[in-house]
Amino acid sequence: MAESGMHRRGLLAKTAAAAVALPLAAQQAASSGPLGGTLEQRLSPPASKVQAVLDTDTYNEIDDQFATAYALLSPQHMEMEAIYAAPFKNERSTSAGDGMEKSYEEILRILARLNRKPEGFAYRGSPEFMTGPGKPVDSAAARDLIAKAMKPRTAPLYVLTIGAPTNVSSALLMEPAIRDRIVVVWLGGQPLNFSTAREFNLQQDLHSSRVLLDSGVALVVIPTRNVSEHLRTTVPEVNHHLKGKSPIADYLATEYAAYTQWKSPGEGFPLSRVIWDISAIAWIIEAKWIPSEIVPSPALTDNYTWEKPAGRHPVRFATHANRDQVFNDLFRKLQKGA
Repeated sequence: MAESGMHRRGLLAKTAAAAVALPLAAQQAASSGPLGGTLEQRLSPPASKVQAVLDTDTYNEIDDQFATAYALLSPQHMEMEAIYAAPFKNERSTSAGDGMEKSYEEILRILARLNRKPEGFAYRGSPEFMTGPGKPVDSAAARDLIAKAMKPRTAPLYVLTIGAPTNVSSALLMEPAIRDRIVVVWLGGQPLNFSTAREFNLQQDLHSSRVLLDSGVALVVIPTRNVSEHLRTTVPEVNHHLKGKSPIADYLATEYAAYTQWKSPGEGFPLSRVIWDISAIAWIIEAKWIPSEIVPSPALTDNYTWEKPAGRHPVRFATHANRDQVFNDLFRKLQKGA
């Protein structure tokens, strides 16, 4: 159901006001103020190793599996504290909740091949998308994100969001104080000069996408077209670099070939797919590989188009992706495995 811009502004004002009524523990954790300085400073690319969580619709297609392994195999750049299963609905699921559950099971399969235990690390997320503005969906993932964001820290927690942002936006609504303690890196939407913002992650949950854009959280947006779509590889390339190299590399090569054949039956060489989601991981590792710029946050209309009202807070939008540098780093790490 569509809602007016006035209603959405009222919701945001209500959300901001709720931040003053924090539980005592939350007040104490947030007493040092925003982590990482001002919003503009939090939007700067990280200069050192970060603490991070990953929110992923892992079974949606084949790119999230690569991104999950990439994050876990980059400990010199990020300390992964948790992985959250995000909801999705497409031909690989019967509902948002079914997609979330299948994503959780896929996370477990990836962790097993990396010799990582899931207990206290992998969490189920939202069983449904947000049904309206200001209506968070409670889940183990949202609660864990709040708990981790509110822990005493000296730097923001990076929330790598590569699916519909239901879990993340629900956490922001459930505990507004986390806004100034996290940086969200989101694979979603289209470039601002496009006639549409429509993209799978964004359009799956309009309300949660709006929360990210409207809340004032430090947000790095990596669009699909003209940016992460450059991260394309082929079955022959994947097989050459990954097949038989390590348990996780072999698993991803096998799954990549099977998924590509299923999506492109009867097609011949080269059978390629875009591995969109590794862009969010790559930006943390080396921001120069995913060039970006600071712009005013756009507003998202009911028709899934961008609006650019005056006076909006800043966000960072990616503008390009260096395909070769990203895949060179990814393949080398997967070859080594756990």
